[in-house]
Amino acid sequence: MLAILANRTYRHLFAAQVIALLGTGLMTVALGLLAYDLAGANAGAVLGTALAIKMIAYVGVAPVAQAFTDRLPRRSLLVGLDLVRGAVALCLPFVTEIWQIYLLIFGLQAASAAFTPTFQATIPDILPDENDYTRALSLSRLAYDLESLVSPMLAAALLSVIGFHSLFAGTVVGFLASAALVLSVRLPVPRAGPWRGIWDRTTRGMRLYLATPRLRGLLAINLAVAAAGSMVIVNTVVLVKTSFGLAEPQVALALAAFGAGSMVAALALPRVLDKVPDRPVMIAGAGLLVVGTAAGIALGSYGTLLALWLALGFGYSIAQTPSGRLLRRSAHPEDRPAIFAAQFALSHACWLICYPLAGYLGATIGMKGAFAAMAGIGLIGLGLAARVWPAGDPTDIGHDHAGLPPDHPHLAAFGANGGHRHAVVIDDLHHHWPGARRH
Repeated sequence: MLAILANRTYRHLFAAQVIALLGTGLMTVALGLLAYDLAGANAGAVLGTALAIKMIAYVGVAPVAQAFTDRLPRRSLLVGLDLVRGAVALCLPFVTEIWQIYLLIFGLQAASAAFTPTFQATIPDILPDENDYTRALSLSRLAYDLESLVSPMLAAALLSVIGFHSLFAGTVVGFLASAALVLSVRLPVPRAGPWRGIWDRTTRGMRLYLATPRLRGLLAINLAVAAAGSMVIVNTVVLVKTSFGLAEPQVALALAAFGAGSMVAALALPRVLDKVPDRPVMIAGAGLLVVGTAAGIALGSYGTLLALWLALGFGYSIAQTPSGRLLRRSAHPEDRPAIFAAQFALSHACWLICYPLAGYLGATIGMKGAFAAMAGIGLIGLGLAARVWPAGDPTDIGHDHAGLPPDHPHLAAFGANGGHRHAVVIDDLHHHWPGARRH
């Protein structure tokens, strides 16, 4: 897996991702302490609102930002967005009012909503070989999981010698280092598509995404992932401290078990995906999430919780990590930023639904009811994925183009007599998936 780090451009971008993640992790710890400093016992409500603002920014900003930035040089765009994020983080230590937290968090996450899909869409251009790209996806998953383990420990060590306001300086340094690493490499410039109006550019990623069967299946899997993941992220602290009467170290250990399961899956996935197609792997991961969430109804001890969280982390990574392969396969290079932005927005829309639902149900009908309800949502996602994502996921599909003139370059390349076959991607010549509607 580490062999792909021999590629200098990818190595620098991966280092930029890791450093920015560590900085963001420090900010998460510092933000919780800042909220408590300003709001006291209401800090949870402040953080919950900040989380909702984050998800709203992700869902609403990503497609619009991509539409306005799709013709900007990628390197300049990524560096500029890192500098914006660093400038916002620099303001956080000087916050004196809760509304200022909300405003700055929206600005920071809006910049991230533009940065992340652009960053993700760049990697397939750097690593065109699918096996290399698969390993890059697993490394990225490992980076996220390691950040969730390392950042709290690093924050705890720093807090023993500095005040929490100084942790925000680590966030600023992280974003500046990320910008420097991106600036140190030359990024490929994808072929620009035809000029389009702003509404067309804003909605293009969503239209391409929702017209592609495998990506509709991915959206359903995103729902199953969010249903299970929200139970872990929102309710771990309640289960550990209220249901089992334990303390903060046991909360951290439970979350570490979830991360460990995800890391094990990320390490194993490249070898699995060399032999097994994406669809059965991802559906199996979603199925494990549904079964694991349902098993939470019978949760009876802390030890069982650790084992269950380990299994859920494993399923979480299996269901989610290969998604970049589907996106890469489902768009031409010039459309990848749009389709990655659509995935970013739609997947976070699933989290925006499931986060508050998991918390509300746990507080009103109890954890057993919450586990049952979220397992039901996951089962809906799993069933939809199996239904809308065709088995075998065919790519070379026979079809015709009744409206094209016989001398059109596309027909000249692939043949026009009674239709032709090639790997189908939704684009200006293929508005609908063959078999769904003739074009």
